[in-house]
Amino acid sequence: MTGLFTLPNVIAGIIVLSLNVYVLSGGADFGGGMWDLLASGPRRDRQRELIAHAIGPIWEANHVWLIFVVVLLFTCFPPAFATITTELHIPLALLLIGIVLRGSAFTFRTFASRDTAQKRWGLVFSISSFLAPALLGAAIGAIASAAVGRAAATASPAFAERFIFSWANPFALGVGAMTLALFAFLAAVYLTVEAEGESELQEDFRRRSLGAAVAVLVCAFGTLALAGEHAPRMREVLVNSAAALPFQLATALAALVAIGALIKRSYRIARIAAVTQVSLILWGWAVGQFPYVVPPTLSLEDAAATPITLRLTLIAVVAGVLVVIPSLVYLLRIFKGQPSDCLPAE
Repeated sequence: MTGLFTLPNVIAGIIVLSLNVYVLSGGADFGGGMWDLLASGPRRDRQRELIAHAIGPIWEANHVWLIFVVVLLFTCFPPAFATITTELHIPLALLLIGIVLRGSAFTFRTFASRDTAQKRWGLVFSISSFLAPALLGAAIGAIASAAVGRAAATASPAFAERFIFSWANPFALGVGAMTLALFAFLAAVYLTVEAEGESELQEDFRRRSLGAAVAVLVCAFGTLALAGEHAPRMREVLVNSAAALPFQLATALAALVAIGALIKRSYRIARIAAVTQVSLILWGWAVGQFPYVVPPTLSLEDAAATPITLRLTLIAVVAGVLVVIPSLVYLLRIFKGQPSDCLPAE
């Protein structure tokens, strides 16, 4: 493979694609947990019931994509994996704790027989739904801003400088806030479709979708402003590179279509536009960081494992996708389809 389509670049593209799928599926589930905490008004209980139904029995399957990302990073870019997991061990450990608490709390709340227990586990579920995506976003922001690479390259830095300030800085925290807004936006848009046939609930989540869209816009411009000081290379690529204008126009168009569709109550169109908008934002980050996996010290080529490892991994990925995708489609058809979908024809 030559040019752009080298083995490290192809594997990196698969990692970003897997992260994209995780954001669109698991991210929306995190957003559902946020709206569970923020449920209000006379239909508060019905809102929570809809969220629980939408998350349903398939939500833990979404984490397979995050596991996929971790395994590929560990196998194909071991120096980058070592740097990221060492320098960001605090937010990543808290992220994993949040994911575990969230899954456990959702299950315990579902089967709890007392109202007090349901409320207690519901609170754990909702708080974890805020904590986990914020930490995920902060970790991504720390990598994108090159703070992780700089901290790892510094000789004997102080503990706080190396392990805290790399991700607890304004830009990284801004990316964390934007991640929260994006996940809340996705979830609210998805829930307008899930509430089909219940106009009052659709209206509740339509308003939440529009509010979250405004929050995404504010966070996007705020993060871009912070990038000037904390992530200048990322800002330069996102603003002045050849790929910047097409990405900006496409993302803005998707955002406008999503908002317009929500205003006109065309919820399925809004869902497609929201998915497109969020995906473009994620790929914009990937393009802005290319060709580095941990800027400014580790490029994809420098961090890549041996060619034979990459080739065998690529074969394993293809084989795995042939198993995982049909399984997930079947799972969705069983649990998310209409009842008649699973009935034999008469």
